[in-house]
Amino acid sequence: MQVPPVYPKAFSHIGLTVPDINAAVTFYTEVMGWYLIMAPSVVTEETETAIGQMCLDVFGTGWQQFEIAHLSTGDGIGIELFSFLHGRKEAPAFEPFNTGLFHFSIQDPDIEGLVQKIVAHGGKQRMPIRAYYPNEKPYRMCYVEDPFGIVFEIYTHSYELTYSSGAYNK
Repeated sequence: MQVPPVYPKAFSHIGLTVPDINAAVTFYTEVMGWYLIMAPSVVTEETETAIGQMCLDVFGTGWQQFEIAHLSTGDGIGIELFSFLHGRKEAPAFEPFNTGLFHFSIQDPDIEGLVQKIVAHGGKQRMPIRAYYPNEKPYRMCYVEDPFGIVFEIYTHSYELTYSSGAYNK
């Protein structure tokens, strides 16, 4: 029996639950510059369509309806936004020490400008902008929150460039 080769899988998309789908679409298109590829629409709990059945498979019963929108980053990564009728509308607890999704990261060489724009649009800067290789290389990063309390990170350079030199070995 031949074992298939292992190869790195591509990242397709991430799903984010937000309290207000329209406010989230506005933030992510105007501040992050992401493309709106499917405007907000309503999905209703039912068994007659493929999307209805898929959502029942994932969410179970009793959710009634939710809103969904699809965006895309400049490098084609999908951002799937959800807003549930009966979901909690406050920011998620920040619990990086527990198992689960901690954050996602985006890249922008104008880190100062993006952090300022995020804060100006209701988000938060969680830390100062920091350098990985102070006085050696221009790789910088910063953790922020969107206006809904979702934590993410900003890098000035690609993930491969940032870590290929052993950022923690110096």
